[in-house]
Amino acid sequence: MLQYLIEKEFKQTFRNAFIPKLILAFPFMVLLVFPWATNQEIKNINVTVIDRDHSSWSKRLSEKLGASTYFNLVNYVNSNDEGMAVFEDGKTDMLLEIQPDFEKNLMNAGAADVMISANAVNIMKGGLGSGYMNAIVQDFANEIRAERIQTSGKTELPLIQVISQGRFNIFLDYKVFMIPALIVILMTLLCGFLPALNIVSEKEIGTIEQINVTPVKKISFILGKLIPYWTIGLFVFTLTLGLAALIYGLVPKGNLLTIYLSVLIYISTVSGLGLVISNYSSTLQQAMFVIFFFLIIFILISGLFTPIASMPQWAQIFTYFNPLRYFIEIMRMTFLKGSGFSDIWRQLAALGVWALALNGWALMSYRKRR
Repeated sequence: MLQYLIEKEFKQTFRNAFIPKLILAFPFMVLLVFPWATNQEIKNINVTVIDRDHSSWSKRLSEKLGASTYFNLVNYVNSNDEGMAVFEDGKTDMLLEIQPDFEKNLMNAGAADVMISANAVNIMKGGLGSGYMNAIVQDFANEIRAERIQTSGKTELPLIQVISQGRFNIFLDYKVFMIPALIVILMTLLCGFLPALNIVSEKEIGTIEQINVTPVKKISFILGKLIPYWTIGLFVFTLTLGLAALIYGLVPKGNLLTIYLSVLIYISTVSGLGLVISNYSSTLQQAMFVIFFFLIIFILISGLFTPIASMPQWAQIFTYFNPLRYFIEIMRMTFLKGSGFSDIWRQLAALGVWALALNGWALMSYRKRR
């Protein structure tokens, strides 16, 4: 009986003119578009320089700032009032004010002041932009210091050289960090919420009632609905692995069997959640509203964009009730760090508990007449 139900579900899915195209379009959108759109690297920050010194060194600092890939020099003004006028009009994101006697103070006292003002409406852009600009100014100061030591003939003071190394993502490419997490969202939509919408649509058109009056057992009906989507999910996951390797050169460092085992546990978890939603929804509108509600909350407290450690303590507690949190951690650990089963067993255990709880709830809440 189960074999015929699975066969029926595959036929029904591929007879639909839209769903097969959607299933194939999803991984290409996730891999080709989303990593670039969800990039939190801050670039193209518009900067206005208030040069109140007009010296060769103030001009050199401005040119060094303009040579950075992070900043666009959009304006040069001579006073703070002019700079603030441009700032308040929204034509610039940051101001660099070079104080009078900038070069003179550097030559005589070995120190000079500059002021960095950032538009903090966008906190991420303002904070990171200030950090980038501060690093450029410090680098400029080191250049001047080295030149003065060389021209004056003084012995160079001892320096501690710091060499930075980015482990697991050596080029600090934000796309590499985002791709494993975006694959989690893809699996959630395909294997969790798409079958839920399919079941609710059958409720609306009445075909599910015909099955409800047959001797088909609840477990057979549920497996017949889920196994095709699990199969499709595994196929799409394999496709995304190929696309990630082909386009970004991102190959999982962990064991593929461990990764696929994690995927199986996760898709059984989210499909259980989708079944629970479908059991309590009478119309597609209801189901879509509930799915949208859960999806937004799950994404925001999953660590997809914001590190969980940076959240308030009460929000961190809520993340323990979010299956996406565990699978995102698993994907990033196995993809980027090469973590094995001994490193991710806690996350797998949590997903296993959620899978049992949600699928058990779905089985008990499914109402069948016979």
